[in-house]
Order: sequence, then structure tokens, then C-alpha cells
Amino acid sequence: MATLFGTSYTRADLLQHVGDISQLAGVRLGELGDGFERGVRVADFRTGSGLAFTVLLDRGLDIGWASFGGASLSWRSPTTAVGPAYYEPEGLGWLRGFHGGLVNTCGLTHFGAPGADEGQPLGLHGRASYIPAAHVAYGGDWHGDDYEMWLTGQVRQAVVFGENLVLQRRISARLGKSRFFIEDTVTNEGYQSTPHMQLYHCNFGFPVVSQATELLAASAEVKPRDEVAAAGLSEYNHFQSPTPGYDEQVFYHTPKADAQGYAQAALVNRAFGGGQGLGGYVRFALAELPHLVQWKMMGQGTYVCGLEPATNWAQGRAKERAEGRLQFLEPGDSRHYKLEIGVLSSQAEIDAFVANLPE
Repeated sequence: MATLFGTSYTRADLLQHVGDISQLAGVRLGELGDGFERGVRVADFRTGSGLAFTVLLDRGLDIGWASFGGASLSWRSPTTAVGPAYYEPEGLGWLRGFHGGLVNTCGLTHFGAPGADEGQPLGLHGRASYIPAAHVAYGGDWHGDDYEMWLTGQVRQAVVFGENLVLQRRISARLGKSRFFIEDTVTNEGYQSTPHMQLYHCNFGFPVVSQATELLAASAEVKPRDEVAAAGLSEYNHFQSPTPGYDEQVFYHTPKADAQGYAQAALVNRAFGGGQGLGGYVRFALAELPHLVQWKMMGQGTYVCGLEPATNWAQGRAKERAEGRLQFLEPGDSRHYKLEIGVLSSQAEIDAFVANLPE
């Protein structure tokens, strides 16, 4: 049953109170109309719990804006969610359209630092987040007394004489719940062995991120990416006020799995709402995504913490190849990924999250 406004309802009970389920929740298609975002198709989800988020259909089916009860969950950059035609693949050009958002997919053949791998120049974080989706479908279905909202689509990264990878994505949420799921299948539809790397750049912002915020995660090891991060290692799980001239810090977590094989991490602000508390979390299968990259950026305007489940470390494809971690998709092969993203909306929910972290 769906719980709304503190009361649980069966399907029959609930439908007597509304003319259409869209009065409470659902998925609605739209299109952005101004500036560099003009023409970008979107799908807005509302779950009825206070959770709302926007899927960017022309930006890799990624998640842009997200909020809970009017409080923003995600960081939004000044570039806006530019249309895919503005993609700059060389070097750090990816950042010209890095809109932030709650989920930004990096891949499909590489992510991480720009460079060259076996003579092929590779820009920052790959092409996935700039590819428009095709075969988009959406809807809502009753499963007994539970109502599910969903959206599906395909993102194809292909080039003549090179890779032909297809990401099939399904995004779903349930009426009355403060979480959603991303289920991905990446398939090599080409005829040659192809490198595959994938990272989910989950970008939490103010007010989830503040000087009162703490990172909650069970990690077997936390390593700094470089000397800058090494200087902040003792404070990797705490956050500062917006800081002039802040230099980003990146930490590599080796997560611990729970009894079901899942890892999870959360950013929680217990001071939010005068002590009500607010947090956001990510949960993922460790067998699929064995790494967690933490991006800590406490700058002015660029005030964000990324929690990023990944197949590899974010050091670039050449280094992952040299260190023996690079994966390949053979013709016809697939990889499956499932990510849960949700809200912790009270001190009790934060405490329950802590209690469920593996030892």
C-alpha cells in the first residue's frame, strides 16, 4: 500500500479520492525552452512523498534537478543542462556542459582524467552524458496496491570502425516512496572487443551539503587521489563553508558490502530544519560497481560533494589498462548495473541508515 500524508491507502481507497493519479504523482514529459538548454527534452517525476526529480532525455537519461519537500538535493552548475550539440569532447571540454545534477553518467568506454590510450585521445569522462536517448517510453502501473512510475530509453555510443555500445536504462519510483532506482544494461552490439568503464557521478548540493554535513559510509580503505587530497584526508567525511580558492579533493573508497552484497553511502545534514535532519544516499551492488569515488569541492558556487559508484578508479583509461583493471565487452556481451538513490528525511531515518551500515 502507498503511504501518503501519514495514512496508508489501498488502490481502491486512494482512487476514490482523486480524479486521476497525476493529482498525486506521476511522470510528465516536457521540453526546456531557453538559452543553451533550448530543445532538451525532459521527464519530471513526482512520487507523492515530496520527492521530485527531472530526467534529461537528451543528456544520456541522466537526472538533473532533484528536491524533497522543496529542499534541493542536487548541485546545479552555471553551465546549465546544455543541449548535446554543444559537447566539447577534447581535453576538459566536458566541463563546458557539466550541469551537475543528481546523476551524471560517465563512460561508456572511458571516464576519468583526459589523456591518450594506445594512441587514441580521450577527453574527460567520456560521451555518455551528452548522447540523446532514443526509444523513450514512460508510464505508470498498479501492482496490487502499489503504484510504480517508470521511464525507459536507449543511449547508443557508436562510431564507424569503432565501438557500438548500447545502454538500456530504466528509471522507476513508487508512489509514496522517497527513493528511485536506475537499472542499466550496457551491451556490445558491435563485432570487436571494446573497453568499458562506467561511473555514476551523483552530485549532492546545498542544503544537503553544508558545514554541518557528514559523510556516512562503511569503507575498508579511503585513499587520497593526490597530495591535495592527502592534506585533507583526516576531514574527508566533514565539510566546510564555501571557501575562496578551494582546490578539489578526491578520495577513493573501497566500500564494504552488507549481507545482500550492497554498499551504501550517505551525506547527512542533521542540523537541517532546526534539527529535523536531511540526507541523501546511494546504494549499489558491490559486485557490479566495486569502487566509490568521493569528489569534495567546497568552492564558492562550486559547492558540492559527489558520491560516485564506479567500475574503475577515475585515473583515465590508460592507467586502468596499465594496472590491469580495465574491463572489456566482447561482441554480444552485457553488463548490468542497479543504483538506488533516496532521501533520509528525519533523525530516525538517519539513525536507521547508520545502524544498517556493515561493520
